Amino acid sequence: MRLLTGRAADAGQADPGPLRRNRDFFLLWTGSGISLLGLRASTAAYPLLMLWYGDSPAGAGMVGFAVLLPQLVVQLPAGALVDRWDRRRLLIGCDIAGLMAMGAVVAMLATGRLWLPALMAAAFVDGTAGLCYRLAERAAVSHVVPASQLSRALGQNEARGQAAGLLGQPAGSGLFTLGPWVPFGFTALTHLLALTTLLFIREDLQGWRSVGTRTVRTEVAEGVRWVWRQRFMRAAAALIAGSNLLFQVLVLTLALIVKEHGGSVWSVGLIGLVSGLGGVAGALAGSRAAGRVRPFTVLAGSLVVWTVLMVPVVFTSDPVALSALLAGMSFAGALMNVVTGVHQVRVTPDSLQGRVTSVFALLGSGMGSTGALAGGLLLAAFGSRSTALGLAVAMGLLTLAAFAVPALRHDAAATDGRP
Repeated sequence: MRLLTGRAADAGQADPGPLRRNRDFFLLWTGSGISLLGLRASTAAYPLLMLWYGDSPAGAGMVGFAVLLPQLVVQLPAGALVDRWDRRRLLIGCDIAGLMAMGAVVAMLATGRLWLPALMAAAFVDGTAGLCYRLAERAAVSHVVPASQLSRALGQNEARGQAAGLLGQPAGSGLFTLGPWVPFGFTALTHLLALTTLLFIREDLQGWRSVGTRTVRTEVAEGVRWVWRQRFMRAAAALIAGSNLLFQVLVLTLALIVKEHGGSVWSVGLIGLVSGLGGVAGALAGSRAAGRVRPFTVLAGSLVVWTVLMVPVVFTSDPVALSALLAGMSFAGALMNVVTGVHQVRVTPDSLQGRVTSVFALLGSGMGSTGALAGGLLLAAFGSRSTALGLAVAMGLLTLAAFAVPALRHDAAATDGRP
């Protein structure tokens, strides 16, 4: 058994004060944001590297597949390790692994070489480090903030993630114009800065636990069984998995649409910037909506918004219009992430936080790697317009499925996560 310590056990304090004065939360929030910013910049640079220098949409899809593959194959064991290992040391190890991977990419590109297998390997390592980092940080948040501020803290985390996407996309695109290795050097620097912030956190990032002899496989199975009993979140995660697959294809499709119509990497950066603004706004709205609006209402509404906004993508190549459309999609997605994330953390036992988060992440975003690979193949085979049309149709089918599953409405009403 694990015993709650630190802030997680101090849910009853009268006046915890504003989060901005919480030193340990600020350090954890800042370090994680810096690390995520670097990951977003390098992720944005991978397809640009293959599209503009490698002239290979298929290659862009393969690198995108490599950076997202950890979400499919590493997610579950990583969740068990987050619950088993010291979270502070795990966070530090993730930054070191990311730093080494990006250093290898910089060394390769600085010599004028572009070797796809090496790029895919580095992308996989950095993606794995980022995944483990996010799982460990999510599990640690309740130990540095009081329970009364958990919704606000998770909302700020989501806003930080959207802001990292907002800045990371144009940063990756802009740095790419200075040299193909520059965005990866920037990512290495962010890992170093994030590592420094971790060294100054005082609070314990997990409760005490007894020494056990169970295997990782047994612990993973325990997390899966717990999730399987949560019918609403199980069904919701399946729908989100399908939508995330479609969004991975959409991102690559937008980049190719811009390129085909004479746009530059700066146009791609503009789309990412405006999309990030929409995501930040959605995250801030989500921190207010959490506990007040039913999760099903947010989930179904997001699917409707995504379907409606995907249709115009088929008919326009204007970067400004594409930016506005993606911003609306990001607003809905970020709001939904906060509402469902708060629900999950509130209903999950602390001893299962890492494993449960990993299971939901696997169901929700593990298909992203498949989407990146499928996107490259679909674009190479059918072109950008036909692919965009297929995406709109597929999202519409997911929306219909959400309204056709009675368990989603009934279970959400019974377990909506309200305090």
